[in-house]
Amino acid sequence: MRTHVEFRSDAFPAEAGEAEAVNPGRWGKKLAVFLRGELDRAGLRGGEVGAEDWGWLVPIDNEAFPLWVGCGNYEEYQNGFLCFIEPSKSTVRRGLFRKVDTTARVSEVAQALDKILASRADIQGLRWWSEDEAVT
Repeated sequence: MRTHVEFRSDAFPAEAGEAEAVNPGRWGKKLAVFLRGELDRAGLRGGEVGAEDWGWLVPIDNEAFPLWVGCGNYEEYQNGFLCFIEPSKSTVRRGLFRKVDTTARVSEVAQALDKILASRADIQGLRWWSEDEAVT
């Protein structure tokens, strides 16, 4: 299951004061806002983007389990970014005895992300991580 994608782009620079909302050296709000709009257009609606200490959270409406895309700068490259889908596992627990299969819905989000990112000429080096690389 594809859940982590990295790429390089100069299209999403840090905004002034953004480090106050997330940790110093972290950014990605412009990317999160861009993804929110594109995911909405792809039918994957959700709430407003939110700051986390590691970067930005893009929620996606989903009744069966919490679903969102996290994104932020990726230090491997000066202009690098990493996006990841949560949950990143094929099942999640809901209550003591119930497991919910996340595969179809997470795959839908991954396909949309891939299409959104691949369609931009200003995004290079698009690479989905293997499951081994994406161990969380």
